[in-house]
Amino acid sequence: MQQRISIIEDDLEICNLLKEFLKESGYEIKISNTGIDGMRELRTLTYDLVILDLMLPYKSGDEILRELRSFSNIPVIVLSAKDMVHTKVDLLRLGADDYVTKPFDLNEILARVESNLRRCSSDSNIKKSILTYKDIILYEEEKKVIVNGNTLVLTSKEYGILFLLLSHPQKVFSKANLFESIWNEEYFSEDNTLNVHISNIRNKLKSANPNEEYIETIWGMGYKLK
Repeated sequence: MQQRISIIEDDLEICNLLKEFLKESGYEIKISNTGIDGMRELRTLTYDLVILDLMLPYKSGDEILRELRSFSNIPVIVLSAKDMVHTKVDLLRLGADDYVTKPFDLNEILARVESNLRRCSSDSNIKKSILTYKDIILYEEEKKVIVNGNTLVLTSKEYGILFLLLSHPQKVFSKANLFESIWNEEYFSEDNTLNVHISNIRNKLKSANPNEEYIETIWGMGYKLK
């Protein structure tokens, strides 16, 4: 599966330059030209890395970074014309992973993207080989889920949905986000496939532990862990 990068930048020339260069390097690219649109995308879809400009209309880059860190740890590379030490320090404290000053070299951007994705992947392999929530234990390498001491028999799609929810326990996943992440197809609101899978997961969890609730429906938004 292609790794997905969100570019949040209001300079169209820079956007197109980065998009074409990174697409040629094998990445899936999504562009947002305002801070509000960028934040909406980050809350709607799952990304592997963000390239974030600081000076954005409607919502600044540092506001986006602060909000993003409330629900996600994906790597963020900040782009800015500001070459000031205190700005870099402040952004790193907010949760930025890297900082590139404009004008930049495209090969440097690619190297930093690869480096951050590699580091994130390495951290994930260590931290996420076992995921836990309440009495759920998910063993990633074995694709095995145990609830209340009982091993769940899940389809690959059910496992994928549960894995996403456990990987981001505070995040509200929209139906489109879950469907497109698991099925790699465009989501249509009249499609009941996701609802059926969520219902099946809930029934299996309830069979393993009737006294606990795990998945919450956020009406008008989607699903999250309860």
